[in-house]
Amino acid sequence: MEYLTSVEISEKWNISSRRVTKLCNEGRVKGAIIKGNTWLIPSTTKKPEEYRRGRKSGNSSTTKRSEK
Repeated sequence: MEYLTSVEISEKWNISSRRVTKLCNEGRVKGAIIKGNTWLIPSTTKKPEEYRRGRKSGNSSTTKRSEK
């Protein structure tokens, strides 16, 4: 099995390497192992779903304020 570093997988998933490290620390990346200070992630692993809270686009409560 081929492993990629967090920097390499971040380029593949189009997210920051810090975000990949955080996902690994949270146990959300299947098959990820840590060697020293480096996370090794199987090259076939899929990007986990995002569960971050926040405002979604198209929210009806985000209306423009009328100018006075």
